[in-house]
Amino acid sequence: MAPSISRRIEEDAPTVTFTFEGQTIEAKKGDSVAAALTAAGVLDLRSSVVSGESRGIFCMMGACFECLMNIDGQPNRQACMTEVSEGLVVLRQQGSREVDL
Repeated sequence: MAPSISRRIEEDAPTVTFTFEGQTIEAKKGDSVAAALTAAGVLDLRSSVVSGESRGIFCMMGACFECLMNIDGQPNRQACMTEVSEGLVVLRQQGSREVDL
């Protein structure tokens, strides 16, 4: 993981742990998944449906859908709009989701 370029405003908030791609991440209670991953130095959140290139956070307010991830087995979840919780399982979303017919 790359070194974090972000800095937290409140350092004394309680912590929770979750996993990202099998790695344990410590986050502050109240963080969004996107904020927690950014603070941990993770900037590549998913791959583009069109080109396959890496995508990361953009708006951090749920308008752009650049931070879609698989969260607790559910694809297409916006990481910026999902609060971290103890034991959450987060995976990168790779390309488009297949539709079951």
